Amino acid sequence: MADVLGVGLTHYPPLAGADEHMANLLKSALKDPDIPEEFKDRSTWSDLAQHEWGEDGGTAAAAAHRARLLEDMRICREAIDEFEPDVLLVWGDDQYENFREEVIPSFCVLAYDDTVVEPFGVLTQKLKVPNVWGLPSDTTFTMKGDPQFAKQVTIDVLNDGVDVAYSYEPRSGIYFPHAFGNTQLFLDYDNVGARFHYPIVPLAVNCYGEHVIARKGGIARFAEINAGEQLDPPGPSPKRCFEFGRAVGRSVAASGKRVALVASSSWSHAFLHDAGWHLRPDTESDQALWDAMIAGDYDTWNARTSREIVDAGQHEMLNWFCLLGAMSELGMELTWSDWVVTEIFNSNKAFALFR
Repeated sequence: MADVLGVGLTHYPPLAGADEHMANLLKSALKDPDIPEEFKDRSTWSDLAQHEWGEDGGTAAAAAHRARLLEDMRICREAIDEFEPDVLLVWGDDQYENFREEVIPSFCVLAYDDTVVEPFGVLTQKLKVPNVWGLPSDTTFTMKGDPQFAKQVTIDVLNDGVDVAYSYEPRSGIYFPHAFGNTQLFLDYDNVGARFHYPIVPLAVNCYGEHVIARKGGIARFAEINAGEQLDPPGPSPKRCFEFGRAVGRSVAASGKRVALVASSSWSHAFLHDAGWHLRPDTESDQALWDAMIAGDYDTWNARTSREIVDAGQHEMLNWFCLLGAMSELGMELTWSDWVVTEIFNSNKAFALFR
């Protein structure tokens, strides 16, 4: 039998930027001319949103948000160091990075050897902001891989009846998918790239589904949306992600290894929450799943449909469905968690440890 640690955390890109840029996604949405002015009027915002925005466009609140996230990230890192895993399996989304028009797999095990990662690619190219460490934009670190273990997990999952793709090499000419790069970056936040010696096997999930090509895994203005998007086929259903997690859990249990199973994502995202005019995450939907997770109520999670997930902007939460499937299969118990709610910093964040 293997020893397993379950971890849930965030790969929130603005955490790698300075405080004054942390609310940039909201500032960008406020410039969208097709969002009705009454929703942009800050006097109509919730008390939390007005408090976070303050007099400085969220800079002071960003410092507090960062401190809370880093405290939780360090708790996760300490748990990983105490556990001393042989390898981390990380569920993360691919936002039009490794996978594009040629092929969009529902699930793909990245059976890579050691890989050089440029962690600030998304930050500098998409968000157009410098990193908070003041490091050169072309800074790199190595993500250690475990291709043999990755192949064995793939074999086990396929034999267990869950179709999963696999990849031996990343796409050339791209930045490594930030869901995985930021996971290592943030777990090593205090000493970037210098002391993270654990191999990582990325498990890519097509979380963006109907928006992965249509919006290139990113932000769309309402003029584009209202003009009639050419949506893509859906991603895997929440229930199927749960089943994928269970199959990975069974593989890990038979491996004899010490494995940390990690879900890397924030919860609902404002820029994906069309019903909220891209101004706020869907906290109500997040809260319902948070309460269910705390109660160990996986039936509530499995009852969620793909439509409900997309409408709530919870695309990336499919990574957490995978994790909870594994935790359910292995009989793991939630031993610690934190729930970080925000109205202006794009996404609510959850952290969790299962033992």
